[in-house]
Amino acid sequence: MYPSNSGGMFEKSTWIRLPRHVVVGHGVLDEAVEALDDLRLGDRPLVVTSPTPNEVAGGRLFESLADAGYEPTEVIIDEASFSSVEAVEDAAAEADADFLIGVGGGKAIDIAKMAGDRLDQAFVSVPTAASHDGIVSGRGSVPEGDSRHSVAAEPPVAVIADTVVLADAPWKLTTAGCADIISNFTAVKDWRLAERLQGVEYSEYAAALSEMTAEMLIEGADSIRPGLEESAWVVVKALVSSGVAMSIAGSSRPASGAEHLFSHQLDRLAPGAALHGHQVGVGSIMMEYLHAGDGGRWRLIRDALATIGAPTTADGLGIDEDDVIEALTTAHEIRDRYTILGSGMNESAAREVAERTDVI
Repeated sequence: MYPSNSGGMFEKSTWIRLPRHVVVGHGVLDEAVEALDDLRLGDRPLVVTSPTPNEVAGGRLFESLADAGYEPTEVIIDEASFSSVEAVEDAAAEADADFLIGVGGGKAIDIAKMAGDRLDQAFVSVPTAASHDGIVSGRGSVPEGDSRHSVAAEPPVAVIADTVVLADAPWKLTTAGCADIISNFTAVKDWRLAERLQGVEYSEYAAALSEMTAEMLIEGADSIRPGLEESAWVVVKALVSSGVAMSIAGSSRPASGAEHLFSHQLDRLAPGAALHGHQVGVGSIMMEYLHAGDGGRWRLIRDALATIGAPTTADGLGIDEDDVIEALTTAHEIRDRYTILGSGMNESAAREVAERTDVI
């Protein structure tokens, strides 16, 4: 017997935006045309890429589209910036493009995603490196000056991730993707804390998916190795799951907590010094210590990162110890998001957590 609704009218609703197609595996770049045919997005795609991804996959995709009867145009961007977003918008308007395809690691995908959102056009994600969960999420990240802006956008209507291409990407990019996923572990803890202390809306389903994805990479870190397609498969599936968790939640909360605030502040203090995924991985070590103290699982996170070859220290990131301390004490100012950092740490407490966890 179903429960009655005698307590009043149930009025809760949600709108979950997910990719219609997720095509992952060996040689699936050759199936891109078939996937696009099924989506019926139009005949004039704009391929957005950057120099190296264009050599790896963009040029090949462009040719296969042309051979199949599409009328593709291409724009190659050199940097992730708002001016690049505007350049892509201009290129789309000039070509009268029906939809956008981002081919790359993070830069081209984020730029295409943001341009597509501003143009109200569909966007297809074709990652050439499994470096972060932006390949499927509804957010784009663009640096501006000494800071980095995270902007809401529509998620891709399709993801086409060829594990042959991903396995051949520089290993440090894959380890950054792994670290980004592992950091979900503390992001979910922050989300629960914000629900308890601030009444932030919380989704058990999204949190469970995000947490499970992080646990799988932590527990299976010793099986993730350079050059193995199986490893690329595991990592990209985890990145997709993380993106889906954010779509279910309707926010980045399942994958972004204090460790991301720490990373964003490092971007201001030491721009370009380290990859985003590596920074949030190191941040997650320290945030887990703040959540649970020495009895927590910060060593498990650290050891998993070390096993896959991701940095676990300031030195490994190529960042000065003083910048780590300053990032810890000021990260809470980055955005209005309640985390374990609360209203901020003092320098003494920041130094203690960094030293206790061997980050410095």
